[in-house]
Amino acid sequence: MGRLWLLAHAPFAAFRPLQAGVFRSTAPFMSPSAAYGLVLNLAGVETRAPGPEAITRMRDDCPCLRIAVGLVGTPPEVSSLYQQLHTYPVGNSGQELKARTHGAKYWIVPVRRELLVGLRAVVGVECEDDALLSRVSAGLRGEGPARYGLPFAGDNNFLFDRLDVLEAPPEARWYARLEAGDEARRGAYRMTVGIDREDASRTTRALMAPLEVPTREPPEGAWTWTPRAPAS
Repeated sequence: MGRLWLLAHAPFAAFRPLQAGVFRSTAPFMSPSAAYGLVLNLAGVETRAPGPEAITRMRDDCPCLRIAVGLVGTPPEVSSLYQQLHTYPVGNSGQELKARTHGAKYWIVPVRRELLVGLRAVVGVECEDDALLSRVSAGLRGEGPARYGLPFAGDNNFLFDRLDVLEAPPEARWYARLEAGDEARRGAYRMTVGIDREDASRTTRALMAPLEVPTREPPEGAWTWTPRAPAS
């Protein structure tokens, strides 16, 4: 199985689970699902299924990758900002405003959004398809197929400063799964692994936390099949 190591730096990032409301949180670090999307974006692999549905579904033939994510250096700081959220409200709220906006969204509320400041992450990728891993390097050199958008750090307002393919991983505090009976570790969070936009109950998550001691090689507990384990 081939391997690839990707180092990512971003001044600002946000990796949000599926949520609604006036407070939008972020995971404390890049999730396996976000790392998966970044890798396929760089490789020029289209993940969106064609169709007339309002919900953007993932293609059924998307490749399965083993992903490991590790924290390099200082953990990112969690900050927040306020924005205006423009929506169509549920029910009769604000109906008197509807005519004045001529079809535009007419319900405006202040929303607090969390973001990460100073993200330094290493992503390990294992894949049976060596050609796919080669396409990541080619994409970073501008030699791959056209992508459908810029790679961004979890939110399309936040772009990466650097994305580098490494020959070997740096020392990192790898996010590893917490199994039943394991000792508690600081920073534990249910990281998103595979997203199902049609039915949120089928979205998969794993309870993960950074290891206390940095290592170069991720332990077995840090590798996660994303978005799912391949069929045997």
